[in-house]
Amino acid sequence: MAHLKIDTITKQFGGLTAVKDFSLELQEGEIIALIGPNGAGKTTAFNMITGVYAPNKGKVYFKGEDITGLRPDQITKLGIARTFQNIRLFKELNVLDNVLIANHLHLQSNLLEAVFNLPRYRKENSEMLDKSIHLLEKLGLINLRKEKSSSLPYGQQRRLEIARALATNPEILLLDEPAAGMNPKETEDLTEFIRQLRQDFDLSIFMIEHHMDVVMGISERIYVLDYGITIAQGSPYDIQNNQRVIEAYLGVNGDA
Repeated sequence: MAHLKIDTITKQFGGLTAVKDFSLELQEGEIIALIGPNGAGKTTAFNMITGVYAPNKGKVYFKGEDITGLRPDQITKLGIARTFQNIRLFKELNVLDNVLIANHLHLQSNLLEAVFNLPRYRKENSEMLDKSIHLLEKLGLINLRKEKSSSLPYGQQRRLEIARALATNPEILLLDEPAAGMNPKETEDLTEFIRQLRQDFDLSIFMIEHHMDVVMGISERIYVLDYGITIAQGSPYDIQNNQRVIEAYLGVNGDA
């Protein structure tokens, strides 16, 4: 059974079809990538998987369970977390507080227990703090825990956003252009970082990315969208040598 299965999902906005009949299977422990020119529908596909948009047609399955149309918080609680193309941090809060907030998704204590600082809340709060510190240590951010998130270098903000996603206890991590805005050295580091994330956190990873060095370096399989339609899928080698992919990216015949 696929860890994540996307079955012919379609999203229309008025008369515009942003994604048409998109299908995909992500196996447990796999890293796959979704690529395509700007405007190809990649983020729209992510948004349908994570509940931001409900597909007009098709289904999304997580471990065989139909999760189509669930809210983003419900999907995250099941075990699918994501990052965003435009980093979304609580910019006025420090690094540690950003991760602590993400832990509240699984908080069992109610408002009354929190207001009166009752034993169950104190216990959960202590556990969340320990977990957040451990995450920051694993991701190399522990020395920045008291820094305001907006003051971090761009690459560190990306890591913090990933740390916050990991705080929700995901089984599947969706990364929307994690290398966006990074310099070549940061991009190189990110490639190894993603590979290490899979191992350390036992994750399946699905990413959108424009940096081909990252995509080709760590993806086991690649899907290609163009104008909302899947034009190719296969291994990195298959994609690099696919005529339709070459034409979609270059806009010319591959022999030119």
